[in-house]
Amino acid sequence: MYPILFCSVVALAIFMERLWVLRRKLIIPKDIIVKVEDLVQRNKIADAIFLCQGNSSSIARTFLAGLKNAGRGMWLVKEAIEEKGRREGVILERNIGVLLTIANLSPLLGLLGTVSGMIKTFNAISVYGVGGPAPLAGGIAEALITTAAGLLVAIPTLVAYRFLIDKAQILIFEMEESSIRLVDTMESIKSNAL
Repeated sequence: MYPILFCSVVALAIFMERLWVLRRKLIIPKDIIVKVEDLVQRNKIADAIFLCQGNSSSIARTFLAGLKNAGRGMWLVKEAIEEKGRREGVILERNIGVLLTIANLSPLLGLLGTVSGMIKTFNAISVYGVGGPAPLAGGIAEALITTAAGLLVAIPTLVAYRFLIDKAQILIFEMEESSIRLVDTMESIKSNAL
């Protein structure tokens, strides 16, 4: 039971931490996107870089990677944005995989408790015989309780994993969409300048 309890505490801690970190206003604040796009449309790349440097959101860091390469060609801008976007995606999905491990591990720990309880039951049978249910009850109870505990940890942990991975994927997709719009804006400004 102690390992199952430990798994439940770890799963809850990861879920709460990721829920706090994966807030849209921290990852993709709308105001920064609008301001950066406006500055880029007015060809004020230096101001856009300064604005992104002052913001700690994932989208600002991604935009900054591309904006720093604005004078070197659009290929480098796209490459920098893609690379930074991949890194930000990894950061957003950090520790979420641990939830899947816990969801898979908890029922196995419950099964281990079931085996332990059944061993105690058969030991009681070998010592006392099948004279009554009292000697068998402790082992059977242990088997059922640990199985139930393992499932009670695994099921909500699996749901939490699915919820967080979907939330992270949606945020990553929105960051990609915003980055594509920024690159398109930069390309149109560059082609208009020619």
